[in-house]
Amino acid sequence: MTDNTNKDLVICRCEEVTEGEINQAIKSGARTITGIKRRTRAGMGLCQGRTCQILVRRLLAKETKQKEGDLRPPTIRPPVRPTKLGIFGKNKE
Repeated sequence: MTDNTNKDLVICRCEEVTEGEINQAIKSGARTITGIKRRTRAGMGLCQGRTCQILVRRLLAKETKQKEGDLRPPTIRPPVRPTKLGIFGKNKE
């Protein structure tokens, strides 16, 4: 792994995750974008990775010597919406 990093460079603006934190996650064993997301929260902010996912992918590919195209996209989950409890108590007769 390379030491030519800017550890304080913010990669994920929503969650304020730095390049150093992402590199540390990779050194700790993260080998997928989802693995980095779980360790650092990069991509879990308001933009849901729309701004940082490309940068995270590049860092992961560079540090693990993989091709960017070979890296699987992170798991996408729909947003959770609040549900009123009264809905569950209604009879469907």
